[in-house]
Amino acid sequence: MAVELRPSQALRLLHELSLAQVRDDAPDLSPRQLAILLSVYLETPPHTVRGLAARLGVTKPVVTRALDTMGALHLVSRRRDEADRRNVIIQRTVEGALYLEKLGDQVVAVARALPR
Repeated sequence: MAVELRPSQALRLLHELSLAQVRDDAPDLSPRQLAILLSVYLETPPHTVRGLAARLGVTKPVVTRALDTMGALHLVSRRRDEADRRNVIIQRTVEGALYLEKLGDQVVAVARALPR
């Protein structure tokens, strides 16, 4: 579904969504953390630290730091790949799914409230 927005509307959407997130009691995620979380939940698994780093164009330590934070918030979990112990598999969690479901609802609500 294509959505037509003027740049000012797109910025208003981002601004209002940011305000909704700040006012919410949910964890504050950086844009990098959110990009990783969305990749894990919206793209076909399996997800590895190496794969996420390549996808985002960042180093593995950058992804690891973001996963440390999100793991502490129970938004994702990690386990060693049994087939190749060098790889770390990133897994979805119920808490992460609920976080993104709520975020999706916020996006829809903010978008519907935009002036036409």
